Amino acid sequence: MSAEELEELDRAAAPKETGAAEEKREQFDEENRLKADFVRSVSEALEDGDEAQVYELVEPLHPADIADLFELLERPERAKLAAAITDLMSGEVIAELNDYVRESMVEELAPGAVAEIAEQLDTDDAVQLIEDLDAADQAAVLAEMDPEDRAAIESALSYPEETAGRLMQRELIAVPEHMSVGDLIDYLRERDDLTTEFWEVFIVDHTHKPVGTCQLSWILRTPRHIALTDVMKRDQTLIPVSMDQEEVALLFQKYALISAAVVDESGRLVGQLTVDDIVHIIQEEAGEDVLLLSGAGEGDINEPIREAYAARVRWLITNLLTATLASSIIAAFEGTIEKMVALATLMPIVAGIGGNAGTQTLAVTVRALATNQLTASNAWRAVRRELGIALLNGSTVAVVIGIVVSLLFHNPALGAVIAAAMLTNIVIAGLAGVFVPLTLERLKVDPAISSSIFVTMTTDSMGFLAFLGLATVTGLVG
Repeated sequence: MSAEELEELDRAAAPKETGAAEEKREQFDEENRLKADFVRSVSEALEDGDEAQVYELVEPLHPADIADLFELLERPERAKLAAAITDLMSGEVIAELNDYVRESMVEELAPGAVAEIAEQLDTDDAVQLIEDLDAADQAAVLAEMDPEDRAAIESALSYPEETAGRLMQRELIAVPEHMSVGDLIDYLRERDDLTTEFWEVFIVDHTHKPVGTCQLSWILRTPRHIALTDVMKRDQTLIPVSMDQEEVALLFQKYALISAAVVDESGRLVGQLTVDDIVHIIQEEAGEDVLLLSGAGEGDINEPIREAYAARVRWLITNLLTATLASSIIAAFEGTIEKMVALATLMPIVAGIGGNAGTQTLAVTVRALATNQLTASNAWRAVRRELGIALLNGSTVAVVIGIVVSLLFHNPALGAVIAAAMLTNIVIAGLAGVFVPLTLERLKVDPAISSSIFVTMTTDSMGFLAFLGLATVTGLVG
């Protein structure tokens, strides 16, 4: 094609690209989020029953953006939107939906409709669609599916949640090791039933155990007569079906994997995991630990109020019980507080600063445990590090609070007592922030779930005890 013809094609395409860009600017803000005005337009069209207008507004959107639109609408509007854009409700849209939104929508669909959607999806996405249904609804949907798809989903559902077996895709390319590159290329071209999206080909032996992998780039650049065994990569990361999804994510991150084979207990190839699945897992796990530390449950704004209440209130009740320990310490020093009211004013400062210091250490420790930076082999080094940081922080804060209290209350002895108590509590907080999650990890309890309660209890109790105890022991109140 000549240069003039290319320029003519560019000019012809330019208005379309400009129009698409302008249209996108109307729908999205500068951070690529759907604008409130656009969402309001869709909502008003739904309220007016103008399905043609709804379709016109939604049709240009990417499936992921359609999923975002569903999440931004009120629950009654979601069913209306689904009815208005039936042919746009592809498997990609369903796969991108928030779990709670997808679950509420699926509950309103007939089993045949759910089965039809599931058959459009990769196995892992289809499992995600069906797994949250109750047993009766699951059975009804599976009964409507093609036998081959049904068998794959039933197999996946037999594995525990959040394991590689539950998450893996069954769609992959696996070929015997006796093939040449040319044989493989012919096989890929001639078989219409193969999956169309893959990054590498798995090479298996006669027992269907993986012996190596070939990236597509290698296959395309290698002469046809070369045997696959001569070009394949033998060193590969194999993921057991029972491996927890968090460990899988760490493997992908550590070894920079694009995809990896999943093997059963006998070492046979049964599926694969790809990096797009892992990105979601990393996002989920990172957010999950933060929310667990705060006791906020799953923290999803689409979570039903009843479930959110149940998740949060149990931690608040637990915290209420642990707070009684700190209250009992205050009650034990009631006489001391009566003699010097300033103690009641100052003791929350000691407990509060200690709590913040403990939370800082706790957050660092839980993250290090989650990412395998902190293990049994370097635990004591981590303890020494946090102790050093606590001593430095404690000394700095103690000097500042000691001087301020001495000047404010014209009482150097009171300043010295609160400085000593502050240093003591910050050091205790630092040790609690690292020892509590390490202990829970050793006991096979997720340190993100209950560490914060124990650390808060420790810093509150020890803060009050250190301050009021030192005030009593030193004869400050006489």
